[in-house]
Formats: sequence, C-alpha cells, structure tokens
Amino acid sequence: MSMRTPGAGVPGNPLRLEYPQSLAVYDEYAAAQKSVDYLSDNKFPVEQLMIVGTDLKRIERITGRLTTGRVAVGGLISGVWFGLFIGVVLSLFASKDDSSLAIILSTMGFGAVFGVIFALVSYAMTRGQRDFSSVTAVVATKYEVLVEHKSAARAREMLAGLPGGLPDPFAP
Repeated sequence: MSMRTPGAGVPGNPLRLEYPQSLAVYDEYAAAQKSVDYLSDNKFPVEQLMIVGTDLKRIERITGRLTTGRVAVGGLISGVWFGLFIGVVLSLFASKDDSSLAIILSTMGFGAVFGVIFALVSYAMTRGQRDFSSVTAVVATKYEVLVEHKSAARAREMLAGLPGGLPDPFAP
C-alpha cells in the first residue's frame, strides 16, 4: 500500500507535486531558477518542478536609533498621509458650496496632530525596551528543486547538460 500526500497531483493545488524527489540543492535562488529555466528552454514539462526554500532564517537589520523626535516626525508624516486620504474621500461627497481644499487641509491637520499623539503614546508605552528601528525578513539559505517522480531521471539527464551541471550534493 502506497502513501500519498493529501492533495498531491490535484490540479487545483499548484503547490503540490505527485511523489516529489529532490533534483538539486543550491545555495542561491538564482542558481535554482537558472536550472529550471534551462529545463524549460529544453522543453521539459516545468509544471512538474518546484523550488523550495529551506533552512529558513529570520534576519533583522537595525536601521537606526529611535528618539522622541524621530518618533514624532514619523507620526506626523503618517498622520498627514492618512488625513490627506480621508480629506480626499470626504471632498468627493461634499456639496458644491463646501471648499474641497479646506476639507483636505483640515483633515491633514487633524491627521498630523493625532498621528503625533498616537506615535508618542505608543513609544512611551514601550518604556525604552526597544529604542531602535529595524527591518526584518525571513530568508532561505538553501533552495531545493523538486521534481515529480515520473520525470526525475529525465530531468537529471537534461540538467547534466547545464553548464556547470548539477551541484555536488556532498559539497559543504
């Protein structure tokens, strides 16, 4: 009795392959993409392939120190943008007697005030536990190309013709 992955090979589920086998593992996404592109150029049925990022890492890049002034400026800018949006929406429904410019400017002003207040209160609530700004991302350190079992041998043969060939599975 064989075991099947639920949803494997189902046309409505594009993220599943029927009995996937590893074709190659790369250190960079561009190399995995190059191998799939090579197979596509050589008329391989690429719908039987999948690139899977593995060994995920969360990376946080510190972009700067947070100060009260910097937080206030950020709140001001986001508040002005939000106020502009609300002002434009309200001016669309305003009567012809009302000045659209006055509506937009007043909502931008209210947005700026509330943006600064909200940002400063939020910053004060952290009590200095996070006095820096950062950008985070989840990235893969390895990229594995998977192929459906019925085409694995053909894919390996074809990929051997790629300049540089298949990556060494025993390389560190």
